[in-house]
Amino acid sequence: MILLGACAGWSLITAAVHGGRPEGMLLAVLAVAGGYAAGRVSGALLPVAAPCAGAAAGLALTVALPGLSPGPWYAAPPGHAGATAALLALATGAACCAAWATPVPALRLGLRALACAVVAAGVVLGSVAGCAAGLAVLLCSLAAGAARSRAAWLAAPVAAAALLTAMVWATAADALPFGLTGALEGRFTAPRLRLWRDALALAGRNSGLGVGPGRFGELSPAPPPPLPAEGRPHSAALQQAAEQGLVGVLLLVAVFCWVLYALWRTHRSTPIAVTAGTTLTALAALAAVSNALSFTAVTAGAALLAGWATARPWACAAPEP
Repeated sequence: MILLGACAGWSLITAAVHGGRPEGMLLAVLAVAGGYAAGRVSGALLPVAAPCAGAAAGLALTVALPGLSPGPWYAAPPGHAGATAALLALATGAACCAAWATPVPALRLGLRALACAVVAAGVVLGSVAGCAAGLAVLLCSLAAGAARSRAAWLAAPVAAAALLTAMVWATAADALPFGLTGALEGRFTAPRLRLWRDALALAGRNSGLGVGPGRFGELSPAPPPPLPAEGRPHSAALQQAAEQGLVGVLLLVAVFCWVLYALWRTHRSTPIAVTAGTTLTALAALAAVSNALSFTAVTAGAALLAGWATARPWACAAPEP
């Protein structure tokens, strides 16, 4: 709660200095707080049914709204890779957590079949990133059954996400070797790379307080987007650096690290903690190259998953030592 309050307070401070719009950050903080509380309560009462229902809801939302966008539905552009991939990864992780939470073999098999269906939905929807993220979560969850030290299993995907974020930052700064830079430029579109560079340039000139929340679209020299809600650099770390300075980046990293610490200390089984940690790390990797965290459904879903994985079920066996 202290970290979330600091995120909300810092967004208000930077908005007061530069005249920004902190409503987006405040909404994200509210979604995270409400989702985590709902996850803790529902996970304590219904440790299997709650994440199962969440997985089904995430799959239904992705299939029913393939053009998920932060803008108005009547003006939304067709499709949004970051949000779709994030919801598919969260739905897969929720189904895998529910599978590890039940002691009934038949139900566990059915929940893993649901996770496989979510991965297959990524193929049907044409979301390569969502299919890859969901498959990675599913494989890591299956392998987590043999995990003994959850710290090592949580550290490995976090290191991969941190490396990806560092590569995005280095690409924006043109600090990578020529061959690696060319490979990344071939993977991502030229407009996205231009947005990353614009965000890093704004962050370099305003490293203390940033330019103000929600002001990147106004100050970026890139062509104006078709929707005001699309004026983002498609990278959570670069957006925080440009709009709220280095303090905003540190607060974002602190929230993520606190969630991982809570998963490391949770009384739930190690496979559940590892599955949730891998899922949230996959979300962090997607957020490094897209604007996935700009969607309330994604931030609330991530908080729900963290709440389910750290909840203490009232009717369960003795906690794992």
